[in-house]
Amino acid sequence: MMERFFNTAGPNIPEDNYTIDPLSRIDLEDILTLIQRKRYFVFHAPRQTGKTSCLLALRDYLNEHGDYICVYANVEGGQAVRNDVASVVSAICERIADELSVIVGGDMPMQIREEVRRTDKSNMLTQFLSRLSQVFPKPLVLLIDEIDALVGDSLVSVLRQIRSGYVNRPKSFPQSIVLCGVRDVRDYRIVLSNQDIIAGGSAFNIKAESLRLGNFTREEIHELYMQHTRETGQVFAEECFPLIWEATEGQPWLVNALGHEVTYKMRENRDRSVVITPEMMYRAQERIIYRRDTHIDILIDKLKEPRVKRVIEPILANSDEADDSLIPNDDIQYAVDMGLIKSERGKPRRIANGIYREIIPRELTWSTQDGLVQQPQWYQNADNSLNMEKLLTDFQQFFRQNADSWIGRFDYAEAGPQLLLQAFLQRIVNGGGYIDREYGLGRKRTDLLIRKPLTDGYGGPIQRVVLELKILREDLDKTIEKGLEQTAGYMDLVGAVDEGHLIIFDRKGDKPWEERIWHEKRQYNDRTITVWGM
Repeated sequence: MMERFFNTAGPNIPEDNYTIDPLSRIDLEDILTLIQRKRYFVFHAPRQTGKTSCLLALRDYLNEHGDYICVYANVEGGQAVRNDVASVVSAICERIADELSVIVGGDMPMQIREEVRRTDKSNMLTQFLSRLSQVFPKPLVLLIDEIDALVGDSLVSVLRQIRSGYVNRPKSFPQSIVLCGVRDVRDYRIVLSNQDIIAGGSAFNIKAESLRLGNFTREEIHELYMQHTRETGQVFAEECFPLIWEATEGQPWLVNALGHEVTYKMRENRDRSVVITPEMMYRAQERIIYRRDTHIDILIDKLKEPRVKRVIEPILANSDEADDSLIPNDDIQYAVDMGLIKSERGKPRRIANGIYREIIPRELTWSTQDGLVQQPQWYQNADNSLNMEKLLTDFQQFFRQNADSWIGRFDYAEAGPQLLLQAFLQRIVNGGGYIDREYGLGRKRTDLLIRKPLTDGYGGPIQRVVLELKILREDLDKTIEKGLEQTAGYMDLVGAVDEGHLIIFDRKGDKPWEERIWHEKRQYNDRTITVWGM
């Protein structure tokens, strides 16, 4: 019997994939109540979160329990013909008819679909769903997936046709319709062919509720990985699980991708007697980032959108909350719905998880890294550790000569100094170490931790270097005083007992470079911290 595996493509198949019961991830009681009360509602979550798996499980549950006839239809194919309303609606009717034919048996749904094709194209979907609801002995429940793949006139037509039949439910229209996509319908800004803009909420004002599918919990991550252990005997060291959580914060595709990478793509670990260690998890994370799978490419593509840039750039630049007050709420909600950021009441907004925190600055500086000529061996000591004094001295000179021209190349120029240093460091540590990043609104700093293994293999000595990055916004002495406190605190937190560097970027532009470029050692409590001016 072939062993199951971690799924990174399409809906879960429990016979093939390690699986968290999709119905346990939703509030089934609430959903059943909404259906019983004949409500139409929205179910949304970021891509590759498990929405489709949940919808398919709900369809099977409803059909098995016998109170309804439930059909699932993915309408993503309508995206190809965009504003050709008749073609989109016809394709949706065909999709529903195909799926219903499998559920109820026979070709009756297809016959009805052929009959309504000859009716007015402007209400074909309304007529089709009305006829179906009249002939079935049980109320019809319709689950429409990828609704936000439709655009413009087509999307508005579908929403309005559903709305027009709403008053006839359940005898002459579906008892309940669930619209599933990445965003809530109320957040749609639909551009029609005549360039008019319609809000999704006005086109579909019959929505009762909007339900959002969350990420895996820590317990669900542990259970998913333990399925692998129970079925193969391969053990994960318990120290792996905090790292998995930090890297993914439960994002389902990332959780599965890490599991698949470390247990299968890393060929040496196909030997199930090998214990999976934290160092292996770190390497799996790096491989996923470098390979740029489709999930990562979609994330990267979103960074080019102006409304995403307006939200992400202040986070990378560590802006104060007050500087961020003019960002439209719609842009913030869009970034949340895309799964890019976390926005929690009473807390500063932040990048959604550790892997995204790594991907975003790397991607924004990818071309810069390629253009750097520095070689890692230039900065290695005899014991394989990094010579940070030499590295940062060279970066100071590089920054002096190139800051204006290089930072000008970044789309995210507000965060330019921080991104440029990270590009420089990434080029040096690639393949031989890791950079952990901490940044966010209101922090007024970026914390970087370089971890450089000094020997091959897990468990050997590791060089840990803390770099605290700050933009000079007030008095230099006050900035240094506060920065030393923050740097020492982060050194204590991550166990970097020997190496700490406070880097202060002066962007005021009113000083000659001879005054802006300097470094000196400072004592803070029992720590020696090198302070660098740039």
